[in-house]
Amino acid sequence: MRLTPRAREIIRDTTREVFGEAARSRLFGSRVDDSQRGGDIDLLIELPACQPDARQKALALTARLQMKLGDQAIDVLVIDPETPLSPIHRVASATAETI
Repeated sequence: MRLTPRAREIIRDTTREVFGEAARSRLFGSRVDDSQRGGDIDLLIELPACQPDARQKALALTARLQMKLGDQAIDVLVIDPETPLSPIHRVASATAETI
């Protein structure tokens, strides 16, 4: 995983601030592969229950993380038990690592 321990801590803490303590942060995409370079930070946020304002919270999470981690590309996918899973959700869930 190509994130520093401090970056992982910031992501975990900020995700919980925005979505609540039960939210789980997972990294997927190129940053999971230690042999690659660069790439954006692709996050899969898993929620145990539906949050009607999840889209707005995902935008808030992205903005907060950019302020805390520096201006870099961050993509956030949010899933809960009611999310209809698209192909990107399935790939993210299958390949993501818990932060």
